[in-house]
Amino acid sequence: MYQFDSEIEELAVRAQADCAEVFARIAETEEHCARKVAAAFEHARVSEAHFAATRGYGYGDIGRDALDSIYAELFGGKDGAAFVRHTFVNGTHALATALFGVLRPGDYMVSLTGGLYDTLAQVIRGGNGSFWDYGINYRQLDLLEDGKPDYNAIPYAAKSAKLVYIQRSRGYSTRDAFSIGEIGRMIAAAKSANPNVVVMVDNCYGEFVEKLEPTDVGADLMAGSLIKNPGGGVAVTGGYIAGRPDLVELAAQRHTVPGMGAEVGCSLGQTREMMLGLYVAPAVVASALKTSVFAARLLELMGFDTHPGYLAERGDIIQTLTLGSPEAMAAFCKGIQGASPVDSFVTPEAWEMPGYDCKVIMAAGCFTSGSSIELSADGPVRPPYCIYIQGGLTYSSGKYGIMRAAQELRRAVRKEEEGQN
Repeated sequence: MYQFDSEIEELAVRAQADCAEVFARIAETEEHCARKVAAAFEHARVSEAHFAATRGYGYGDIGRDALDSIYAELFGGKDGAAFVRHTFVNGTHALATALFGVLRPGDYMVSLTGGLYDTLAQVIRGGNGSFWDYGINYRQLDLLEDGKPDYNAIPYAAKSAKLVYIQRSRGYSTRDAFSIGEIGRMIAAAKSANPNVVVMVDNCYGEFVEKLEPTDVGADLMAGSLIKNPGGGVAVTGGYIAGRPDLVELAAQRHTVPGMGAEVGCSLGQTREMMLGLYVAPAVVASALKTSVFAARLLELMGFDTHPGYLAERGDIIQTLTLGSPEAMAAFCKGIQGASPVDSFVTPEAWEMPGYDCKVIMAAGCFTSGSSIELSADGPVRPPYCIYIQGGLTYSSGKYGIMRAAQELRRAVRKEEEGQN
């Protein structure tokens, strides 16, 4: 069994005790979301027959249709719809499919939350079939200095837009993730000036973090990845789009082919894993949140800047740690990787990751490659040298990984201090 330094053990005990009140809030949300999920499965009348694999065109796939109906109840909002498929290769694919489904040449999209996440920015400006190639216009409303939306500017920005876009999570930035309350306020501001504007939310990393979802507060459309929160660590690939039925249908037509939309697409035996992952997702998301809160408090006790603070209300599962140097980033990632169930013997190194403008270092010893609901740590190797933690299938394993990373970080810092002396 791995032995921790006594200092790390003592700090971990203190950190966990300090987090008790926050953990209780997380447990309350978990129970609420678990009841919602259970009810959605009951209403869909799921049976073992829904797990059967279909091939070819996938006509009459009852499992696929039942999964759509469950997601529609959970994430579609009032009288909403959903389109859930294992053929989405990642969250960016689901988001881009929804955007291209709704927008047409000459339309305007406005981001209300500043710059887009690195990979989605390529969809807007990257060529090779991006917005630029199709004549779709884009502008963004920068956030205020405190990282909050510019609510006063939103009505003007939304007035001439076909679609306004809200990124719930922070991406590779240090701002707060937006709460459901803040998302609702942004939506109200946009609709006050343009009642017909389509409001779309990037919901990645946000599902089941709060009791409500963006479509519950007026979002028309949202999308996410199944190897993040809603897949519960069980789904091995895929994504979803949910919201207003007409908009979801446009996205489905884009994903498959006009005239067929959601009526085609075989499941290839993936339905059981996608359903099981969703069923356990509230508990897994709660574990990931507790892991992030624990990490925030432990690293704070060690003297590092953490964001959000461990007591803060959260809108996603991500925890940011400002470590200050590439060496500190590498040490932290080494600890996370060493505590992973897969490839624990591997040492992470920064590499040129597709879609990013600098090297990225990533620790992710996951059962599913790229899964962000399993414990991972990553970040672009650029100032201020932040690591972004997400995931943790169980709190006990997540806590273990954070403690391993903290120990590696402490040793690296001491080695650097000794070298300076």
